[in-house]
Amino acid sequence: MVYKTITRYVIAKSWRKCVRNDEAIPCSRRPFFTSRDCFTPLHNPKLQFAITVSFWLLAFVVGLLLSGCREEKEECTFVPETSTVSIDLEFESLRNKLIGISSKDQLVRLLNKHTGLRDNFFRRNQYLSDSAFVNELYRRFTNPHIDTLLMEVERIFGDESDLKMEFEEAFKNLKYYYPEARIPKIETVISGLDNDMFVSDSLIIVSLDYFLGSGAKYRPAMYDYLLRQYGKVNIVPSCMMIFGIDNQFNVTNEKDKTALADMITYGKSFYFAKQMMPCTPDSVFIWYTAEEMRGARKNQDLVWARFIEDKLLYSTSHILKQKYLSDRPKTAEVGPECPGRIGQWVGWQIVKKYMETHPDVSLPTLMSTENADRIFKESKYKPERR
Repeated sequence: MVYKTITRYVIAKSWRKCVRNDEAIPCSRRPFFTSRDCFTPLHNPKLQFAITVSFWLLAFVVGLLLSGCREEKEECTFVPETSTVSIDLEFESLRNKLIGISSKDQLVRLLNKHTGLRDNFFRRNQYLSDSAFVNELYRRFTNPHIDTLLMEVERIFGDESDLKMEFEEAFKNLKYYYPEARIPKIETVISGLDNDMFVSDSLIIVSLDYFLGSGAKYRPAMYDYLLRQYGKVNIVPSCMMIFGIDNQFNVTNEKDKTALADMITYGKSFYFAKQMMPCTPDSVFIWYTAEEMRGARKNQDLVWARFIEDKLLYSTSHILKQKYLSDRPKTAEVGPECPGRIGQWVGWQIVKKYMETHPDVSLPTLMSTENADRIFKESKYKPERR
């Protein structure tokens, strides 16, 4: 498995890696609403003004109605019987060891013992010398303000037993589907908000202070729509998404550069992660708000119509794929309140539909199917017009 951090996972057909998304666009929190009229240009100014006013009035009313709706309860997908599945999960918390450092020699000994932490998570190769690297980390972990992060971590994560149990359940499910799968060691740390996560097939490192959630005193410096992925509930789902996007499990045709191929690749990764955590809500994987989830489901036909109008599916245009698949606060091409990454979400729905219509197909068979066009066509996905 290729080493990854989860600041963002972005698919390109020629390579897979995680990159930081620096898109500086503020995120609004209004409910997702779009109109069929927004797909057709208007040439009569008076008519356009009247329709625009009507649209926003209607959107406001719908927003009020949606705000009073109860949360939709999702049923668990298939929960595998794992009572006979046993795994030996190695879980080590390093948060107190790092905060308790009292000398540079002690820090060096700790880092030499945990080389993955030193080289991959704290990125030793980005420093000019060992001394510069050690001095920076020593300064960080002896800063009095680091205690505030430690107290926040203790408040949210306690003794980390819940997190360990969540990892155990997910990896038991992985063993159920993939008996030969390797179970990585888990290490948890406090990084001073320097890094979020490192994932490989042998080691997972999680910076707990990155995942303190909305009530934390200190949070990563990024926009709200990106911060949604950094709560306690997102840690294990994010790891499962990274496993599901990696070509160890998710086989793809690297020659297929179409948007549809990317959509199906994302869809398979979401579907994979959901099977590892069958009772976790879809919104936790896709990082949509409750309003955005309701809007995406309700307006699938409108989203699909826009895809067809823009001839998205078989396009290889990088710009077009960025509009519909990349991390953005909104997909304005569909509607003013359509959430970003809507192409990824539609890809997930296509894969779901395919598996519903092919009940005999196992998860490993799905994941090893590299023909995205075949999955799409055999799914017969076509949202009904409302």
